Amino acid sequence: MASDFSRTLALLRREKKISQRTAAGDLGVSQALLSHYENGLREPGLSFVVRAADYYGVSCDYLLGRSMARDGSAVPAGRMDVQESAELEKSHVVQAVSLLLDLAQQTGSMQLPREIEDYLSVVLYKVYRYMYMADPAGVEAVFRASREQFEYLCDARLKEHELRIRTAAKGEEGFGLIREELHRFPMSPNEISKRYPALSGALLTILQQVSDSINALGNDGKIKFQKK
Repeated sequence: MASDFSRTLALLRREKKISQRTAAGDLGVSQALLSHYENGLREPGLSFVVRAADYYGVSCDYLLGRSMARDGSAVPAGRMDVQESAELEKSHVVQAVSLLLDLAQQTGSMQLPREIEDYLSVVLYKVYRYMYMADPAGVEAVFRASREQFEYLCDARLKEHELRIRTAAKGEEGFGLIREELHRFPMSPNEISKRYPALSGALLTILQQVSDSINALGNDGKIKFQKK
């Protein structure tokens, strides 16, 4: 909790454009103690977390790094007391993809949405091949790329699309793309929540889940699986 809480606590104060001294006074703690909280040197008690959440107008889940939505509406299923159903998780993916494609279209790019769709199509193909390979009755001849080659070919295609997505997102030319003048707008989780109140929870939940998984891998070199 310490790293997420301290980073978020300091960020919220800077966003509010107030000094550490002012915030400490409003929150009923010393400036030294608030400094320790913001630098991750001390962990706060529950009462302080609640006061800070109320003070900055966010949820405790957001303040503690459990949700990327400030109202706490996007807490991953593994962190909830009541687990989400498989149908809801599927819905999250569908809604998140819809939101992502709409964001790409809102930039005014004609190329970015297409590149994203092509990228996701390769992912779907690859996953389907894995599932198909598990079927003893499956006939590999129905696919053009052999079992030995398709993974490498898919990975190469994905990397190509990733490069083109990054290029298209900047409106730049190259790699078969032309330069475009794009409409820029804030892309922070908070802005996404305001822009897409009905769909943002799905995307932010997925972002939080993936963030947790890659952070766990980066922290100790091992993948940690949450129990469901």
